[in-house]
Amino acid sequence: MSAGDTRNDRKLLLILGGAMVILVIGVCLIAPAGAKEDPRPTTYNAGGAGAKAAFLTLQGMGRDVQRWDRPTNEIDGVDAIRTTLVLAEPIANTHQTKVIAGELKTFLERGGRVLLAGGNGALLPEGETGAPSLFQKGLCETAPEGPGLLAAVGKVELSEKAQWTAEGPQFRVEQRCGKDAVVVRYPMGKGEAIWWSSATPLSNAGLKTDANLKLLLASLYGDGGDGRTVLLDEYLHAEHGEYDPTKGLPLRWLWVQVLVAFVLLVLSFSRRKGPLRLPVVLPRSSPLEFAESMGDLYAKAGATGAATAAAERRLLRMLQREAGVARATIDQGPQAVGEALEARLGGDWSRLVKHLSEAAGVGETELAPRSALALVRALAEDEAEVKKKVLGSRFQVSGAGERMA
Repeated sequence: MSAGDTRNDRKLLLILGGAMVILVIGVCLIAPAGAKEDPRPTTYNAGGAGAKAAFLTLQGMGRDVQRWDRPTNEIDGVDAIRTTLVLAEPIANTHQTKVIAGELKTFLERGGRVLLAGGNGALLPEGETGAPSLFQKGLCETAPEGPGLLAAVGKVELSEKAQWTAEGPQFRVEQRCGKDAVVVRYPMGKGEAIWWSSATPLSNAGLKTDANLKLLLASLYGDGGDGRTVLLDEYLHAEHGEYDPTKGLPLRWLWVQVLVAFVLLVLSFSRRKGPLRLPVVLPRSSPLEFAESMGDLYAKAGATGAATAAAERRLLRMLQREAGVARATIDQGPQAVGEALEARLGGDWSRLVKHLSEAAGVGETELAPRSALALVRALAEDEAEVKKKVLGSRFQVSGAGERMA
């Protein structure tokens, strides 16, 4: 191959490579958001706004929970007294709103229970909502009002998308954002209707808060216990089309990019003459020598101390975030942590105190790799035991509202 051919190949490669870079940058700029940004609170959405975690949590608690993908006029075929229908931010036009409100009224009068989360409160019979009096940026920490079951769960976090404006003695305000009523319940016939300003408490992101989970369970089951079937509506989401993360994606430009890459490969290799082979590269060392060298490096760096310190930090972070141990208590030392766990969760936590004390002393003494491995495993077992205790106390929800609080 002549020098002129080589220069032409390089020039062609630079031109095609630049074209590919421009195409990649253009696709990245105009591509739509990913599926994790799906704003709909559906049970199929695993993003922050989805309700998949609520669906799986109720299933994990042994509750009878199902997806409802049929129109509301078919709700007459279910046992209303033992059924709760959840409408999480449904979308309906004015005509549909009036029809659905009438169908829900019949369901409520037969003893059904309806939880509507979202700004369109007119879907509930006698319901009426309006815009918030103040613009709430981010989440609002509500203020409980009255002795009601939904107020007893404490302060919850939700995005205020509307406020309840219907007036009447039957409407019981349970939570407020400022002066705005954001959680309301009222009787209708033999049943009860519940309204939230938004679906934040049952979303994947909001369900992490203990009070939000309590609000969800209290709204679903009320004073009658957990012997109800929960139907999570999917029909009023699917009716307006499934969320398509590829919608708007410039597929034509992607195909052009693939074609350009194919042409680049053909033009790069089709003009070459003679065989091609990879250069011979002699290994610097054998695999066994490499492993021994890495082991020596970890030993010199004190990897045992780093491993135990990481396990200790992970356990302490979990104690603060999930077990509710205050940071000030953690700073006081392992003994104070053990006393706090005994007061909050009960049981004997002497092993955890012992392991935390050993981990705290690692920085002062040289720890053998075998001992460090045993200590890391012990700290991981302590973390799993605390999580088990926390989850057990969190999900033991009785039918009585006082116990749920």
